[in-house]
Amino acid sequence: MLVETLRGARRGHTLAAALCAFALGTLPVAAQTVKWDMSMEDRANSLPGEGAIAFAEDVAKATNGQVVITVHHGGALGFKNKDHLNAVRDGVLPLAQSLAGAFSGQEPVFLLSSLPFVARNLDEAKLLYDVARPAYEEALARNGQKLLYSSPFPPTGIWAKKPLRTVDDLKGLKIRTYDVNGTITFKNLGAAPLQVSFSDVVPQLGTGNLAAVLTSADGGRSLKLWEFTPVFNDLGYAFPLNITAVNADAFGKLSPAQQKAVMDAGSAAEARDWTAVRTWEAKNYDVLRENKTEIVKDAPPAFLDALAKAREPAIKDWLDKTRANGKSILDTFAQKVGHQ
Repeated sequence: MLVETLRGARRGHTLAAALCAFALGTLPVAAQTVKWDMSMEDRANSLPGEGAIAFAEDVAKATNGQVVITVHHGGALGFKNKDHLNAVRDGVLPLAQSLAGAFSGQEPVFLLSSLPFVARNLDEAKLLYDVARPAYEEALARNGQKLLYSSPFPPTGIWAKKPLRTVDDLKGLKIRTYDVNGTITFKNLGAAPLQVSFSDVVPQLGTGNLAAVLTSADGGRSLKLWEFTPVFNDLGYAFPLNITAVNADAFGKLSPAQQKAVMDAGSAAEARDWTAVRTWEAKNYDVLRENKTEIVKDAPPAFLDALAKAREPAIKDWLDKTRANGKSILDTFAQKVGHQ
């Protein structure tokens, strides 16, 4: 490169100018390898954990190894879901995958997917995400980030020491919730909810601070919750999302081809995870049964009705915080569900 610069000097440029250009780095340089660390709390053997590994592999392949993403599962980098929004915004992390509801303190729109009994199945959960995606993108943009993809969880239930069939079974129950929606709902039912980050669930169970866990069969399988709570109550409570977002400045430093590769890998990851979730529950249940977990389905209608009634303050709280934007999302979702 320096040789070509010196040749240019002979064609009318001064040697001093050429050497100055070289020293200041204004000449083209070979492509540098970009190395990103990606933080997430979910385990490597969970649905979003496996999906994140595949996403990183797709990016490396599409960029011929020029963009290398190392996924750190289980909060290994020391960040919780609730830390990721600020950490990625401030450039402490280039990207992260997070439980969407963990961002609710700053961006309440992300509580949408975990509003109890709004989406009643996976088709409705995907529709709800599609309706809300522009709002998610705007919220992330306000925090200097770009949405890469979503990863859905199988439906939330309750891991407990016994089947839960009535509201009385919840009275005083020390139950882990993953966001304010669950805290409001179960407090209204007389339980003793405690919002606990996913990576802290097992320690809290071990100390007796928790007696039940609000999470999916997949989350319970990855943590081996049957060792503490041998009953999974399948309630179809909600279909929460993980969101993978990248720092906008870090993304902007990629070449156009690299940016396209990352976005394409994100689209592929989203499609793959939304497809995988449809069969993931059956695989989870096989593992649960192998480990003597009792799976309780078909909760009594009266119990489900009580849960649905208890969620109303959570929905009102969300609407109060998101105002016209939140109402528009729910109205559009209801209209589209009605036309399905």
